[in-house]
Amino acid sequence: RRRAMTTTTTTRSGVVHALSGTTDVRRRRRHNTRARTQRTCKTTTTTTTRAAASAQDDASGGVENVVIIGSGPAGYTAAIYAGRANLRPLVFEGFQAGGVPGGQLMTTTEVENFPGFPEGITGPDLMDKMRKQAERWGAVMHTEDVETVDFSTRPFTIRSSDREVKANSVILATGATAKRLGIPAEQTLWSKGISACAICDGASPIFKDEEVAVVGGGDTATEEAVYLTKYCKHVHLLVRGPTMRASKAMQDRVIQHKGITVHYNTECVDALPNSKGLLGSLKLRDTANGDERRLNVKGLFYGIGHTPNSKIYGNQIELDSAGYVVVKDGSKTSLEGVFSAGDLHDQEYRQAITAAGSGCMAAITVERYLTENNLLIEYHQSKQKAQPASKTVEDAEPEAEDSETFDIEATKHYGQFALRKLYHESDRVLMVMYSSPTCGPCRRLKPMLDKVVQEYDSKVHYVEIDIVADPEIAEAAGVAGTPTTQIFYKKERLKVLSGVKMKSEYREVIESAIGAPAPATEAPAPVAPEPVGASSGKR
Repeated sequence: RRRAMTTTTTTRSGVVHALSGTTDVRRRRRHNTRARTQRTCKTTTTTTTRAAASAQDDASGGVENVVIIGSGPAGYTAAIYAGRANLRPLVFEGFQAGGVPGGQLMTTTEVENFPGFPEGITGPDLMDKMRKQAERWGAVMHTEDVETVDFSTRPFTIRSSDREVKANSVILATGATAKRLGIPAEQTLWSKGISACAICDGASPIFKDEEVAVVGGGDTATEEAVYLTKYCKHVHLLVRGPTMRASKAMQDRVIQHKGITVHYNTECVDALPNSKGLLGSLKLRDTANGDERRLNVKGLFYGIGHTPNSKIYGNQIELDSAGYVVVKDGSKTSLEGVFSAGDLHDQEYRQAITAAGSGCMAAITVERYLTENNLLIEYHQSKQKAQPASKTVEDAEPEAEDSETFDIEATKHYGQFALRKLYHESDRVLMVMYSSPTCGPCRRLKPMLDKVVQEYDSKVHYVEIDIVADPEIAEAAGVAGTPTTQIFYKKERLKVLSGVKMKSEYREVIESAIGAPAPATEAPAPVAPEPVGASSGKR
């Protein structure tokens, strides 16, 4: 099999030095030393030109080399390796099914054990870097849910919410979803004190300086307990058994933390609301003797394990009794041409680094499979001079506006001053997005809302509120988790959208407002922040 060759180009004083697979070691070392000291003029690798890609698509008959279903460290790493092998992988990142695009790390705070980050890195930051690296090597990203797959005929057929594609091979990287406890009050108190994501919702004002509880005894639960101490008065960790299952490092951190109390042999059997309809207390049971007691808390967070996202595959591939994909030789499923990566089959390790490693294995195995079966169509990539990276919505660091910086003619705004001004003075649809610094789903929603707002140009005003910087605004707005988007028109709240929704849902609200007549009577002037008190909409 032909060995792939990587070419790196560095320019200095008009002289270009190219490294090939036959270059001797000394020359490579000298070149690498120069490259590290010269950052002003580099080259990067981009996807094929449109004309070349069109020609190659004709050669492939419209069939993809490989489709990757899922993202996270497994899916993104598979995309990086497949891209570098000139396979031009097509990635369905997911949207709502199975969690947020980027996987479980999008709801993780500090990742301290991923190699290469001695100071640690947040889960969302790590996923953003992996995604950008995959795109650099030619991966085509679709932020869509795959709804059905057909592995009964070849090439395989994959249908998403927006498109249908065919592929000669598929990598399954749909991971696992956090389990819910299933207590009687779970549905009525969900997002009113009960949550499966401390990272997304922990900074909400309803938990600030209050006592909360976390259910679970593994790494997920202990990490969430430590994180919540940043905002909450005290955290109760409810462990069903006599010991924790978390790593020794996390166990030590929890036990030594003055803001955390560990309750062993304790299970939560129900939750009770307070007079405001929010979570007020938990009904607990001692698993050793059956005694029951109450614990007054304002929040309950789940960290009790995961369920593999394998239902979409039905009986087309072999699954074990728990729903995990059965693999052999690292990543091969029971069906030739279909491979698995990450937590979809890993029941033992379930770490970011092992998921990334399995993504690498799956991509390499796919390349071999395509080559051995004469199915591979290479998408050669062109070298282009690097351009300064443009700041994305996620990278931007907005500053709160004041009387001097506020401009009502601008479309996008930030902070409570802008919110108050727009509420009273704007004649456009007003979209308010509540976010928090550690919220992974917020990073996915921001560019989506940015595109929606751009579509309507001067008909929409958009303002972002950081609930950590402006907690009183979020509290008055009744925000119990992030992201939360509230849409107003002429001082009337039209809709509250919690979490990440399809762009079409935001468009529908905007279009209904633009085409609707103004309200017959103005809502009474609210107490700060004004948009919430005037609301007549429903959550």
